[in-house]
Amino acid sequence: MSDKKYVDKIYRLKRGTPLSYTLASRNNLKYPLMWFDESKGVNRVLRYASNQKSPFEDEQDGNAILEPIVFEDGFLAVPRTNPALQAFLHYHPMNNIVFEVVDYEKDAKDQVEELNLEVDALIQARGLSIEQLEMMTRVLFGKDPTVITTAELKRDILVFAKNHPHDFLQAFNDPELKYQAKIRSFFEEKLLAVRNNGREIWFNTPTSKKKMCSIPYNTDPYYFAGQYLQSDEGLDALRMLDTFFES
Repeated sequence: MSDKKYVDKIYRLKRGTPLSYTLASRNNLKYPLMWFDESKGVNRVLRYASNQKSPFEDEQDGNAILEPIVFEDGFLAVPRTNPALQAFLHYHPMNNIVFEVVDYEKDAKDQVEELNLEVDALIQARGLSIEQLEMMTRVLFGKDPTVITTAELKRDILVFAKNHPHDFLQAFNDPELKYQAKIRSFFEEKLLAVRNNGREIWFNTPTSKKKMCSIPYNTDPYYFAGQYLQSDEGLDALRMLDTFFES
């Protein structure tokens, strides 16, 4: 007696839910349906025939009845009484690319993981200090936080953390993004200024009003300033800017 269990399965399209979608069910030049058999070292042709036991053409007889495979509203239900179609879909080259079998346990685990990620992001967002709120606003939205109320800062950050928890946590833990936020703050505090039609960056500190560097064509001044200040040539300037910014 076989221990194999036959179960009903539901398949869904991975992208979009068209009213009707027909999956390629036989091999041709436009849609080659092949599966590489490791045990035999050959590519085997796939073909779905409703009156055949095997999804492989080389195991089917000459009386194959070909039927279309149609997803309705993005889903396809295949009963346990049709193991040939289930096997065909298992070997189909578009399995887990265009469509996938519905796994409710896996879906639940994925949802729990997403919910936990959302909770973690919201907890981090709720606990941000004013300085951190301002940093995240610069990093995530490219805005000057000094012209936004504290309530608006908190709201915008919490909404972003809820809707994009992965991006929020990545930004929160990324030292490079924190560094870029500092660079933006230099401009907001008027310690640096872009001049000459966006072609140059100048110091604007109590001790220096000279040109810092030229900006390459079509380059973001904040990004380039950050690069320059991390270079050997710009490290002394970064220390000087930090001194005025923190004072």
